[in-house]
Amino acid sequence: MLRIVTFLWCALLAASAQAEIAIHQVTSDGGINAWVVEEPGIPFVALEIRFRGGASLDLPGKRGATNLMAALLEEGAGDLDAQAFQTELERLAARFSFRATDDTISISAQFLTENKTEALALLEQALIAPRFDQSAIDRVRAQVLAGIASDAVNPRSIADAAFDAAAFGDHPYGTPLDGTLDSVTALTRDDIITAHANALTRDRLYVSVVGDVTVDQVGPMLDALLGDLPAQGPPPPADVAFGLDGGITVIDFANPQSFALFGHAGMKRDDPDFFAAFIVNHVLGAGGFESRLMTEVREKRGLTYGIGSSLAPMFHAEMVIGSLASANETIAEAITIIRAEWDRMASEGLTQEELAAAKTYLTGEYPLRFDGNAAIAAIMVGMQMIDLPPDYVVNRNAYIEAVTLQDANRVAAELLRADELHFVVVGQPEGLESAD
Repeated sequence: MLRIVTFLWCALLAASAQAEIAIHQVTSDGGINAWVVEEPGIPFVALEIRFRGGASLDLPGKRGATNLMAALLEEGAGDLDAQAFQTELERLAARFSFRATDDTISISAQFLTENKTEALALLEQALIAPRFDQSAIDRVRAQVLAGIASDAVNPRSIADAAFDAAAFGDHPYGTPLDGTLDSVTALTRDDIITAHANALTRDRLYVSVVGDVTVDQVGPMLDALLGDLPAQGPPPPADVAFGLDGGITVIDFANPQSFALFGHAGMKRDDPDFFAAFIVNHVLGAGGFESRLMTEVREKRGLTYGIGSSLAPMFHAEMVIGSLASANETIAEAITIIRAEWDRMASEGLTQEELAAAKTYLTGEYPLRFDGNAAIAAIMVGMQMIDLPPDYVVNRNAYIEAVTLQDANRVAAELLRADELHFVVVGQPEGLESAD
């Protein structure tokens, strides 16, 4: 019998609008957990599925296998080859997307209520019985290889790869999830089948459903859709410490501009100080044209078109990172300013006015994220993956408001360490050389 564990009404408040959603926690007879929001007003359903693990589950020497596998899930299943699968998808007016990240396999599906049964049957075939035809493998592999070749001459991609390799070494985070020219070229159909069996398993499954569906319908629906997946997969990789010290790495690349990626170790998402860090980072570099980095580097000195920073709490490591592009003759000055602003925020903290402005923005924009069934489904599945409760959506802004200036400034001093910032610069910067 379907089990509904909890039932919560959640109110999302904004200055000019109010919305309510009821999140139901459901466990199917087959043991699949899901969060469900009934929204019968529009006759369609949004379904979000996540498998924790993602491309980090690639076996040694098989980097890129999970990414290639995910791209092939819409290239034919069961009795349908790639063209027939797409034709059926169009006939049903349904949308499926499949994506691999280092930490997840993400499946998004939207379909009309009148086509729900057929759409779910088609999605079930894609997840349970993908064909992995050799012709499709060769075609999608060629697309992946073209992307890898393009990345090899893209300054941002070069910086990303060098930064990750230096920060995380042999951990999967240290190499591109789409693999290398050699590793992807060498992948066989058996490697793709193994990646599928390892990545799509019920022991690390998260699901949310929003739309024209009832909680009583969801349990049987999910058992039929996902019940035949393997119960367990291999263990995920271990956590890894950020391994870069402060310094500068210059990678020579003929270009009028230099691209710089910078960062140091960060904070876990479940740290009690995360919301204080969230506000600090907003003021420092995530607040767009109101942020200190944008003000100092772009507005006052004209050294870049854009600069930003972000917290990056991944499942196995944490970073505070940022990036910018600047002319080769000005990138050194930009880096000096970034270090100074990093240090100023750590030593002096925010002002009361900056704290208030950040709270106003961060609490005001939050309800706007819930702008449709697919958006709500994506938010809910993301919450499950980081172990947030359903009532987080109503309490989240209170967590923001509870951060005091003392909290924010203490966390800024602890989190931001200018001497530990490492810059990977791709270009021909004047006045800079590698100094690790």
